[in-house]
Amino acid sequence: MVLGLIELAVVLAVLALLGTVGWSLWTALRQNAAVAPLPSRQRAQLAAAVAQARWVPAHDEIDGTTRILVRRTYTGLDGLPAVLDERVLQTFPAQDPAWEARFTEAMSAARFRCAYLNAEESQ
Repeated sequence: MVLGLIELAVVLAVLALLGTVGWSLWTALRQNAAVAPLPSRQRAQLAAAVAQARWVPAHDEIDGTTRILVRRTYTGLDGLPAVLDERVLQTFPAQDPAWEARFTEAMSAARFRCAYLNAEESQ
């Protein structure tokens, strides 16, 4: 009888220890999550900002190639622009002798495309 009670106490102690370790791990993993859920007010602000996203022309240079693109951006909760979508319209070598003319023409086309996309989405 006494041996049975001791055995039961040991089993309960082991189960309690396992439960405590499991709970501690679960709590630690939840706190170290990469992104915590936003409060409802910030979710509403973010949804409103995304709904007001606009297409804007952009350009960059990667590995000696100039890219002309359009980006769909919105202002994030931190006040910085955030990109939802990015589409490359044209690419050409950055060392092209006619770079300035090609760049000007491509940016004009990108501005036209942005105006068209923004008008299409506002309907």
